[in-house]
Amino acid sequence: MGAQLRVYKRRIRSVTATKKITKAMEMIAASRIVKAQRQVAASTPYATELTRAVTAVATGSNTKHPLTTESENPVRAAVVLLTSDRGLAGGYSSNAIKAADRLTERLRSEGKEVDHYIVGRKGVAYYNFRERKVVDSWTGFTDSPSYANAKAVAAPLIEAVTKETAEGGVDELHIVYTEFVSMMTQNAVDNRMLPLSLEKASEETVGKGEILPLFDFEPSAEDVLDALLPRYVESRIYNALLQAAASEHAARRRAMKSATDNAGELITSLTRLANAARQAEITQEISEIVGGSAALADANAGSDK
Repeated sequence: MGAQLRVYKRRIRSVTATKKITKAMEMIAASRIVKAQRQVAASTPYATELTRAVTAVATGSNTKHPLTTESENPVRAAVVLLTSDRGLAGGYSSNAIKAADRLTERLRSEGKEVDHYIVGRKGVAYYNFRERKVVDSWTGFTDSPSYANAKAVAAPLIEAVTKETAEGGVDELHIVYTEFVSMMTQNAVDNRMLPLSLEKASEETVGKGEILPLFDFEPSAEDVLDALLPRYVESRIYNALLQAAASEHAARRRAMKSATDNAGELITSLTRLANAARQAEITQEISEIVGGSAALADANAGSDK
């Protein structure tokens, strides 16, 4: 019994230490969510207005440009997948990876080759383990991305979009990330960044009944679109990185809260088992004392005779 009690006490100490760690991680994640939400709120208006400007240029001119013109026979698409660098975030990265796999299958069913670009160690490890080709990857900033990180990710994508497909270019650019809806809800989504769907962009950026103004372009609409292309891609990737970071912190907070609650329940269960083992040990000791006392009394009674 004594050995069993020591086992219970050792497990209680171990689980208590784990509970302290998960509680601390929960509090850290909760504190970082607020900052990430503020960054998302600050970046969204810029991305929306930039999309609005691109829509205005595209609808106000007949210029064919990779930003707004769809290829007649698209043969290659690029998919950017945003995952996390660290674990302990529940199904955050796995949900994004599954969404990317579904998108890849759909694009391949349409007869398109797919080039993958991965952000985050979890996504890189997943693709490396399965020996899937990755054109480029970035790690080390998923929980706190900066605009410089977005520019680094956007650079090879912009180059691929502006190239001919025969030279390794792509006809479409898609991004898969986790959209932050609320503290309890984060959804893995895939969006096509390029070519920009003018109809969808107009619905998102122009109010109901509002008419886009007319513009004169200097030196030309094509030059304006050339200037807006990198800004548009960078802003969209930056906004997606911030959304993903907020979602990662929310998922980690929820996962750590669940782990903390489970640790508390396990400690309660182990404490009950330890109390039962100690009670059994005390009962056994009392029984041994009573039995020994009775045996001694019987021995004394026999000697008196």
